[in-house]
Amino acid sequence: MPCSYYIYYRVAPDKVEDCGPKIRELLAAVEKKTGITGRLLRKRGEPLLWMEVYEHVRDEAQFEWEVADIADQLKVKECLEADTTRHVECFETNA
Repeated sequence: MPCSYYIYYRVAPDKVEDCGPKIRELLAAVEKKTGITGRLLRKRGEPLLWMEVYEHVRDEAQFEWEVADIADQLKVKECLEADTTRHVECFETNA
């Protein structure tokens, strides 16, 4: 059964300009590696709370590994607010 991934995190205020291009690069690399097109959202009223959304993922273990590996290679953690991490949530389709 396909899953949807929601990966959310807080961007450091002084890293917003660097983080936008880095996350777009991450989305492109994930799509190239997995075939899954991601989207980037920002929470309304909280512009530093960002979320990547990936839908219709069939191989969860491989997908999670690829996303984590690409995020590490791009040093996405450097864009995050101090002492925070990327939170990964996976939801199954409720049919």
